[in-house]
Amino acid sequence: MALIDLANPTRFLSLTGRILPWLAAATALVFAYGFWLTAGAPDDYQQGATVKIMFLHVPSAWLAMFGWVVMSIAALGTLVWRHPLADMAAKAAAPIGAAFTLICLITGSLWGRPMWGTYWVWDARLTSVFVLFLMYLGVIALWRTIDDPTRAGRAAAILTLVGAINIPIIKFSVDWWNTLHQPASVVKMSGPAIHPTILLPLLVMAIAFTLLFITLHLAAMRNEILKRRIRSMHMMQAEAAPGR
Repeated sequence: MALIDLANPTRFLSLTGRILPWLAAATALVFAYGFWLTAGAPDDYQQGATVKIMFLHVPSAWLAMFGWVVMSIAALGTLVWRHPLADMAAKAAAPIGAAFTLICLITGSLWGRPMWGTYWVWDARLTSVFVLFLMYLGVIALWRTIDDPTRAGRAAAILTLVGAINIPIIKFSVDWWNTLHQPASVVKMSGPAIHPTILLPLLVMAIAFTLLFITLHLAAMRNEILKRRIRSMHMMQAEAAPGR
C-alpha cells in the first residue's frame, strides 16, 4: 500500500485497526525487556541507584522533542500538501508530547535533587524544555478554542512551525551555553560515552517509549476521525431538521 493511500480516513481506520493490537503487544514486550534490563543494570559509582531515573528521564526527553517534530511535519502536511489526516495527526500528538515533556521535567527534578542539591534551576536546557511544555499547552488550548477543525488546524499548524525553532535550542543548549547538564553522551560523532551495561537498557527503553508513542498516537488519530464523523452527522441532522 502506498503512503498516499492512507490519505483516505476509512482506509486508515481499517489498517490501524489491524496493526494496533500487534503494536500494543510489541510495546508491552519491549517494556518488559527494558524493565528487566533496568533492574539488572549496575549502580553508578557516584550517583548510586538514582542513576536509574535515567531510563525514564532520557527517553521521555527524546519523545518530548519527537512529538513536536511529528507535529511540525503534520503542520507542513496541513499548510502545504493539504493532507486530510495531517491536522488530525498534529492534534493527536499534542497531548501525548505534553505528557512525555511533563514526565521529563518531573523525573529530571527528582534526579536533580540528589545530584545538584536542587530540584530546579533556570539553566538553558531546563528552561527550553519548560518552554516546550508551555507550547504544547498553548497548541492544545488553541485546538479547544476554535470550534471549526479546519480553522483550528491551520492556526495550530502555524503556531507549531513557529515553535519548532525551540527544538534545536533544546538539543544544542548544552553545547551553546554553560549549563548544569552534561553534554550529549549517547548521540555524538565519536560514539556513545556510556558503558554498554547502561547503554543497552537505555536504548531498549527508548524503543519501548517510541513504540508507546506510536501506539497512543495512532489510537488518538482513530478517535479524532470518529469524533469528526459524529460531528458531521450531528450537523447534517441539524440541517435536515424540520422548520430549519
